[in-house]
Amino acid sequence: MNVVLVGDDPERMREALEAEGHTVTVADVGNRPGLEEAGVHDAAVYLLTEMAQATSIVVAKDLNPDLRVVVYAEGSLPDFASRQTDLVVDPELLGPDAVAEEL
Repeated sequence: MNVVLVGDDPERMREALEAEGHTVTVADVGNRPGLEEAGVHDAAVYLLTEMAQATSIVVAKDLNPDLRVVVYAEGSLPDFASRQTDLVVDPELLGPDAVAEEL
């Protein structure tokens, strides 16, 4: 499965996803050019690890309406982003290996 990861990765989600056999591309900034370069058009999952980039969810869903959006970060999403998000996981509650396995 193709995953686009946006944001810092202090929990090492990329490594956990790759260990499960997923292909991961990283977009440092979740703007349109960054997401297109990371391959969001062909991705199955959009994984956001930084609440500060929550607006990127809207852009990602515009580019690929079939994306499953997963947020793996502390804090809360703005309402506009939470309506387009499939799953929100707090890293304090579930580790990256468990999340990667469930995806």
